[in-house]
Amino acid sequence: MLLRFSGGLADLVSPRRRGPVAYDGTSSLGHVVESAGVPLTEVGELREDGEPVPPARRPRPGAVIDVLPVRRPQPAPARYLLDVHLGTLARRMRLLGLDTAYGNDLDDDELACRANAEDRVLLTKDRGLLRRRALRHAAYVRGDRPDDQLRDVLDRFAPGLAPWTRCTACNTPLAPVGKAEVADELPPGTRRTYDTFARCPACRRVYWPGAHHARLQAVVAAAESAVSASRAR
Repeated sequence: MLLRFSGGLADLVSPRRRGPVAYDGTSSLGHVVESAGVPLTEVGELREDGEPVPPARRPRPGAVIDVLPVRRPQPAPARYLLDVHLGTLARRMRLLGLDTAYGNDLDDDELACRANAEDRVLLTKDRGLLRRRALRHAAYVRGDRPDDQLRDVLDRFAPGLAPWTRCTACNTPLAPVGKAEVADELPPGTRRTYDTFARCPACRRVYWPGAHHARLQAVVAAAESAVSASRAR
């Protein structure tokens, strides 16, 4: 049997599983694909000798199997849960107004349960975690740098953005607050320079367009461009 991975899926395949695959005659096609290193969350379609087949299919010996990626943008809930390795990505997504929970203290079972209970897309780089059949929505995050990871998530899901509306620390929606209400909490230079503020009702952090605003605005602009490009396909 020959597995052919397209659309970047070949990058996930273990080097020793590339090319012809010895088939035991009993395993499902989904099991064979995942054994090669590609979670089914990343697969949009399977074809046996050109014909679409389900993951439960037991392919015939000698078949040519084409493994196609998920079509982008992918419909999914606009709520996310990220594992412990994606903290910086979580903050970037919150900056864009995306409802992004961060499981920095959850094990794999807890992550899967929370994702399902809250109807969130579980984002992770742990391919073993993605093989859990109980997960309703999950995706592998490509890239090692947060910029690349964010671009991948936005390209895949093309979510609606609402920049500057969530607390980047705890994910709670921000509320506008008058300068007089927070004046005692501000550094003197900030009190003199800025007039627009928001507060997180949960953790009480105060936000304003500070010296780092231009850098963050560049992140927002790049994100909006990525979403537009994904939707234009």
